[in-house]
Amino acid sequence: MSQPDDSPVEQGEAPAGGPADPGASPTDASPIGRTRRRASRRARTLWIGCTIGVVLLVLGVAIPVPYVALGPGSTFNTIASGQGREVITFSGDDIPAAASEQPSGHLNMLTIRIVDQIPMFEAIAMWASGHYKLAPREEYYPPNKTKQQVNQENVQMFVDSQSAAEIEALRYLGYPNVVYVGNIEKGSPSWEVLKPDDQITAVDGRAVTDYDSLAALMKVTRPGQTVSVTVQRDGRAVTKRITLQANAKVGPQGFLGVGVVERPHAPFAIDISLEDIGGPSAGLMFTLGIIDRLTPGDLSGGKFIAGTGTMNLDGSVGAIGGVTFKEVTARDAGADFMLVPAANCAEALTAVPDGLTLAKVSNLDDALAAVKTIASGGTPTGC
Repeated sequence: MSQPDDSPVEQGEAPAGGPADPGASPTDASPIGRTRRRASRRARTLWIGCTIGVVLLVLGVAIPVPYVALGPGSTFNTIASGQGREVITFSGDDIPAAASEQPSGHLNMLTIRIVDQIPMFEAIAMWASGHYKLAPREEYYPPNKTKQQVNQENVQMFVDSQSAAEIEALRYLGYPNVVYVGNIEKGSPSWEVLKPDDQITAVDGRAVTDYDSLAALMKVTRPGQTVSVTVQRDGRAVTKRITLQANAKVGPQGFLGVGVVERPHAPFAIDISLEDIGGPSAGLMFTLGIIDRLTPGDLSGGKFIAGTGTMNLDGSVGAIGGVTFKEVTARDAGADFMLVPAANCAEALTAVPDGLTLAKVSNLDDALAAVKTIASGGTPTGC
């Protein structure tokens, strides 16, 4: 018979079934022993339960889940001038007078919010709120790239969208085309001599005004010939001596080794300034904003128009992500109309906020037509 706490057996202990000595310790078979054993088990169970609970609590509030949360983001008026933060500004000596006007309307670009490194409890709360959607993290932060690399790519896409917006806006406004250096073939005569985005202005002192004029000047050159190529780089003229090579791709003429980009040029600089924004989806609204700022009057007619969509160099408007969240952002900001890429219309129609009218656009001409219709009090072509 075991003894609690290793107590010695008292002398004169009664036989089993007989009256117990008042000074003897209770055995496991006694009522008191059974009660103590049950209490000990309950304590262990409680301790284990509390430990598991603490672990789950720590996991729930500290360990991020492999998802990101997508939700409504921010919005900025691309034509704000004297009304708040100016998104589009101009510099130089020959800026059109219209750029100093103060439009009364809105042409707002839209963003979505992406929340990363979310603890489990917070992720559940965000999903349950109905304002956010959870998506696998790897769709936005691929495992083969660091978060910094992804952010840098998004920033570059944003910069590229600004460049495309500037090109398409100036092209629409009729500014003349000029020739820029595009890709430079490694090992070619121009490698490490010219730079991408150099504007080619002359070859051997003869003016280059467009692609055809450059092609005509290069056609009479020969391999081994050294030519002087003048470019505009960082606001100043730079002349480089380049010895041409032979290349079967160009036939008997000399080979310069550059891809040529023809795009419109203005005698002033355009700057689009927004911080902590990434991706290409603001391209359309930047294009409309530049056009509005450089032309007399108020393109929006004083109306509150928001929109989204990439701006491609053929004038087409490309699809974007998170369109339903952008609808919420637009309406919460006060927009009555929203320009939506045609490819996003089906999704956009699944959750249209009350009071928001959608306008379907496939290209820049569609977008301008929709804005002018809205400005005149009409109803644009919808999704």
